[in-house]
Amino acid sequence: MVRPEIMTIRPSDLDIRRIVTDSDLDGVVTAAILRRWWTDAEVVFGHPGELRAGLFDDLIDEWTAVCDLPMHPKCGLSIDHHQSNRPGGDESKAIVVWKDSPSAARIAYELFREVIDLSDLEDLLDWVDKLDSGSISHEEFLSHAPAIWLSRIVDSGEETAAWILEQLRAGATIEEILADSKISKLVAEKEEELVNLNEVILSSMRIEDRIAIVRLDGLGIRSNGYHVTAMAGDECDACMIIHGELGADFGDSRRYPVSASFYTNSFLHRRGGIYDLTALATLFDSDGGGHANACGCRIKPIEGGNVVDREVSEDDIERNISEWLKMWSKR
Repeated sequence: MVRPEIMTIRPSDLDIRRIVTDSDLDGVVTAAILRRWWTDAEVVFGHPGELRAGLFDDLIDEWTAVCDLPMHPKCGLSIDHHQSNRPGGDESKAIVVWKDSPSAARIAYELFREVIDLSDLEDLLDWVDKLDSGSISHEEFLSHAPAIWLSRIVDSGEETAAWILEQLRAGATIEEILADSKISKLVAEKEEELVNLNEVILSSMRIEDRIAIVRLDGLGIRSNGYHVTAMAGDECDACMIIHGELGADFGDSRRYPVSASFYTNSFLHRRGGIYDLTALATLFDSDGGGHANACGCRIKPIEGGNVVDREVSEDDIERNISEWLKMWSKR
């Protein structure tokens, strides 16, 4: 049951016992809000590809809320804002709360603010909106604002994400979270990692037809579009980042399947990019998608521009990139 007007839903009418959410800052803050209401709900972190691959089928039921991820037909509540996950109708018995919002956390805030006190999260929500919607400025991204550091360390692993989630649920401030000895150590490590990441990006980046391409696959490191476009500057309108490892698949806790992420240079295009990047993300991968200005997909084995049934090879990476560049050139 699709509910475009989220205030028609009363949380007291729902019995949620498990929350499946993304492990980025938006997903963590969204789940923290839900945990303030459903205090005993278990939290499970997931990835869109894992959800679509069926890895959570046995976990999701009518007592499950799926947040900042594709809607699962067996769930009881779905909260999302990604363009490619926009529901087409009454796809299941789930209450589907989809809204063209800067973040899933903002949707959760609007849904729960009448029944629980969320005033302490208002400043953080402004940062989540900026980071997730691409409306953050170049100066803000490069700053040492506490929320920026929180967004950088929340992806340090599920244990860290879970700890931060519980601190936010309990009402801790960002400054209190960052002051924790374990977290402050992670901040120091992340500062060093960023220096190394800058070097890797600079050495691997190439810019073709105003799209920056960075190959991080096989290196065991990831980057987001903000980082790449901040370094590329006004020379690019968007970027394409290749990450993950050949031979890996969803469900492998140590390795991530070789994939691509696409981002608009939001520092240059503050009101949206010049091209809907989901067209690239869904060209070969039917499970690809996200936002028009930030999305991703898996690298697929292709021959002659068509997907074939075999394992992904090293050559497939450049084949995918070549086809995406052809599509991009027609923008």
